[in-house]
This record gives sequence, C-alpha cells and structure tokens, in this order.
Amino acid sequence: MLAIGEFSRLTHLSVRTLRRYHDAGLLEPATVDPASGYRRYTADQIPTAQVIHRLRELDVPLPDVRRILRSPDPGARAALVADHLQRLEAQLDATRAAVVSLRRLLRPDPPPLEVELRAVPATRVAAVEDVVDLDDVLAWYAGAMAELDAVVDGPAGVPGGLYDNALFEDGRGHVLVYRPTARPPSSGRVHPVTLPSVELAVTTHAGEHDDIDVTYGELGAWVSANALAVAGPVRESYPVGPRDTADPAAWRTEIGWPVFSVAPR
Repeated sequence: MLAIGEFSRLTHLSVRTLRRYHDAGLLEPATVDPASGYRRYTADQIPTAQVIHRLRELDVPLPDVRRILRSPDPGARAALVADHLQRLEAQLDATRAAVVSLRRLLRPDPPPLEVELRAVPATRVAAVEDVVDLDDVLAWYAGAMAELDAVVDGPAGVPGGLYDNALFEDGRGHVLVYRPTARPPSSGRVHPVTLPSVELAVTTHAGEHDDIDVTYGELGAWVSANALAVAGPVRESYPVGPRDTADPAAWRTEIGWPVFSVAPR
C-alpha cells in the first residue's frame, strides 16, 4: 500500500488534487483510515490516476471523465474521448480563425479594397432554395450544391448563391444556391430560376471563409462611401472553392453588393 504522499510523487499529482479526485468520485483510495481519514493507494491505481490527469489536461469535464472510467467497453471509452477531441479541435479552429480576423482588422495600413462595378444580366440557373438558420448555412449549402452537381449537365458558369438580408439581421432567412445552365432541370429540390438583372459592387475574398465577415465589412464601408445601396440579397459566386481544390489559400469568393447610381468620390 502507498501513502498518499508517495502516491503523489509517483503520479505527479498533488495531494490536494488526489483529494479532489476522491471527493469527485474519480479515484477512490484503496483504503481510508476511519479514525484519521488517511488515504492509501495501491500501485495498480497509478495508471488510472495518470489517465485522469491526461483527460483533465484536455479539459474533459468531470462527468465525462467519470463515464470514461466507469465504462467497461473499450470502444465506448474511445468514442467518448474522440467526441471530446473533436470538440477541442473545433474550438482550436475557431480560435485560429479569430486570430486571423483580428490580425487583419488590426493592420496599421490595410491595402485598399479592390471593387469592381458589374452589371449582371438576367441569368437562367438551376437552383435549390430554402429558409435557413444562419448557423446551418454551411451544412445546408454543402447538401444543396451536391444535389446541383449531381443533376446539372454542362454548367455555363461558376456556381453562386443569394443570401437574404434577414439571414444576417435575424439569424434566419432565404438562401438560394445555383449553377448557371441553358437547360435547368427539375429534379428533387433542384428547379429552374431566372435571376433578375442587377448592378453590383463586387470584391473578391481570398482564402478560407473564417474572416469573410471582414471582407463584407470592408465592402459595405466602400458602398456607403461611394454608391447608393439598394434592397436585395447579397450575391456570392465561387470561381475557386473547396470543390475545385483542397488548398484553402487558393479559394476565391466574389461578394456582390446590390447598388444603384454609383458615384465614386
């Protein structure tokens, strides 16, 4: 039997931490002296203590640690750990994205935004559309575009999307994604649509979409200073995207802001 101090040295866990694990029901001592409350452990408990330590280093919540330790099925234990690792990776991705956006926003001398004024004629497209929650847009887009790819033969231009203002203002709004084609099919959710002609102030966002909101802000500021914005959905087109290359640095997204009577200052 190992006294708590010796067990602490062997596991690199402080006595205070071992007491906390005991109180939380994670690591029960082999024996507890009823008179003094002195805790003793066995050598067999060292790996369990080290597993708990590693899980807590990964910020696994105490209830999840308890479930992992008590699960008799190795597969179930591995699944619980994998779920938490996925959450950590998602948090890490979000942190990296925020850092990229902050660095871009805090540049002392940002390069001037390149904006093109573009008159887009009415366009015949195959489309999928729905009212979507902002948090679900990426998943919905992936499914809708896959459906378009499956049924549209011989597309006549780059794919794109129209995003209603309510999507950004209220967190839920109308979204339409499309592929231009001379003969739009009707199949499943895919149906023909004629997009109306529009005049757009267009800029290109390079790379991943983690900081695309910054590009939206820059374009909105340009429109406010140089043009008369009009009501209507923002248009995006995707000359190069994940469907074309796995290299995020090569992705290019065109953002089109509806405008009228442009008068640069």
